[in-house]
Amino acid sequence: MKKIILTVAAICAVSFANAQDKTSSEGFAKGDLYLSGTANFSNSKTGDFKTDSFTVAPGVGYFLTENIAIEGSLGYTSGSEFVDVTGDGDFLNVDASGFAFSAGARYFFTPATKFSLSIGANVSYGSVKVEATGFDSTVNEIGFNIPVGLNYFVSNNFALTAEWGGFRYASNDNGGDGAEKTNELGLGLDMSAISFGLLYKL
Repeated sequence: MKKIILTVAAICAVSFANAQDKTSSEGFAKGDLYLSGTANFSNSKTGDFKTDSFTVAPGVGYFLTENIAIEGSLGYTSGSEFVDVTGDGDFLNVDASGFAFSAGARYFFTPATKFSLSIGANVSYGSVKVEATGFDSTVNEIGFNIPVGLNYFVSNNFALTAEWGGFRYASNDNGGDGAEKTNELGLGLDMSAISFGLLYKL
């Protein structure tokens, strides 16, 4: 009888420990590595005019401390649309494709919980080649962003993410070759410009 009681107690202790481990594994901790990313696709057609776009941007992050993670991402975009280049109704099919990467850090306010608010800072660089009949150009842009993010863990490893670029500075060379640069500085308040993604904690 005594052996049975000890065996039952041991099983209960192991079950409780496993339950504690599962609870404690929600959210993030120092040393955690995670994969993240976003993907977007759109297609529309009006008569003979068709527009489509595709973007994929995988990323990786690593927690240096309990609250601070370093991040990096690499993205690819491709699309085509009809554009009235001259403004006189003469539409041309314009194709664009390119890449972008960013690197920075992010602070998580409550990393060890299922739900966490974060704020980051990153620098980015992108290059897009634009081609049309009798025209081609490569546009380069560098930027600095302070995005606000949300993470919600739906399991111990998977989390839904949302990001809104609160502050942004960018410099675009508009294809170079003597073209005037476009410098952009702003605080975005458009809540419709939120990007959603998925995160996997390794």
